[in-house]
Amino acid sequence: MQALLDVILPVFVVIGFGYLAVWRGWFSEAGVDGLMKFTQNFAIPCLLFTAIARLDLGQHFDWRLLISFYTGALAGFLCGLFGARWIFGRAWEESVAIGFCCLFSNSVLLGLPITERAYGMDALQANYAIIAVHSPFCYGIGISVMEFTRARGSTGPALVAKVLRAMFSNALILGIAAGFAVNLLEVPLPGPLNDGLDMMVRAALPAALFGLGGVLVRYRPEGDLRIVLYVCLVALLVHPLITRGLGAALSLPTDALRSATLTAAMAPGINTYIFANMYGCSRRVAASAVLIATAVSILSVWMWLGSLP
Repeated sequence: MQALLDVILPVFVVIGFGYLAVWRGWFSEAGVDGLMKFTQNFAIPCLLFTAIARLDLGQHFDWRLLISFYTGALAGFLCGLFGARWIFGRAWEESVAIGFCCLFSNSVLLGLPITERAYGMDALQANYAIIAVHSPFCYGIGISVMEFTRARGSTGPALVAKVLRAMFSNALILGIAAGFAVNLLEVPLPGPLNDGLDMMVRAALPAALFGLGGVLVRYRPEGDLRIVLYVCLVALLVHPLITRGLGAALSLPTDALRSATLTAAMAPGINTYIFANMYGCSRRVAASAVLIATAVSILSVWMWLGSLP
């Protein structure tokens, strides 16, 4: 119970403030759009840039960490894809979008603040290693499978070009790529630039959590409730269960195991709705899954926190 009060609830209190402010009309939807544009296009890319630029790549890019987390993520995608098709009888294109909901956990807006509150700033190094690969991996799989499924005539180099364009128009990926460039080339950043980036970083997560609450007001628990609950089951239980099991089997260090399991246990992120909307498939299911899974994760994350060493 103490973990719930000290670690999880403060994060969801900020989300709740955002939800309440927009629901009651104290903060406009246009304001939420502006806030989310600031956080997703500027503040969070700055956060990821500085984290990757300062990360000890040799120490924290542990293959066991990435194998554990992304095997679980891929298993979640396949469960969502084939479950939607074979259990719920959805069309293949809809099934891909539902699979993406089970693939893309909210590693930044929920994963970072919850891990930080649970284990401190030093515990975030493994989170940043996961996040550095997260968007390229998830978008690469989702877009490739969707384009192949839709059979638009994009094959070979044309398909690769489409996937790369979609990924590298994402500000988060650009921030990560710039961080890698600075890190690998050992480019020194001037003091004033570092200080300015740190100011942006401090604003990123609180503003993003408040904005996330405001965005969730727009999502209504509509669509097929059974398949939404199935997405919640895969995203909140199957993915972290596989990640933790593999991490333990591969003797992943305790700090990295905690970060990987908690990140895997996060609810689907807003990117899942963006993906569904981009292709016009399963938008109601994606929106409902984001809303319901985020609410349910208050308890599921508490359970995972209690199970970790």
